[in-house]
Amino acid sequence: MNGEKITYEDVREYENLFTLAPSFLIERFAKRNSNVVSKFESQIQSHLSNLDENQKNKLDLILKTDIAELQKIMGEAYLKSNIKQYRILSNPKYKEFIEKNLGEIRKLV
Repeated sequence: MNGEKITYEDVREYENLFTLAPSFLIERFAKRNSNVVSKFESQIQSHLSNLDENQKNKLDLILKTDIAELQKIMGEAYLKSNIKQYRILSNPKYKEFIEKNLGEIRKLV
């Protein structure tokens, strides 16, 4: 982690969380501005409980990063990995969806 700025490498560590749901579902959830965290709460909770100190610090950084900056990194992640979930999450029209779900993750942490 380079200082206090999140990178694609930081996001890549959590790829399994981003791919819990297929891309068509993520897009549907995003269009409806759904609370995805509540639908996957047990899997997310399980993953959170297994984080080491470094991973907890990275998650904290992700949760504090501006949404526009996160979306820029999601766009970069899509270009590097071709994972469709990242392309969907990088779309500026889904900013509110991301804000809502990060808020729900903050409650779990």
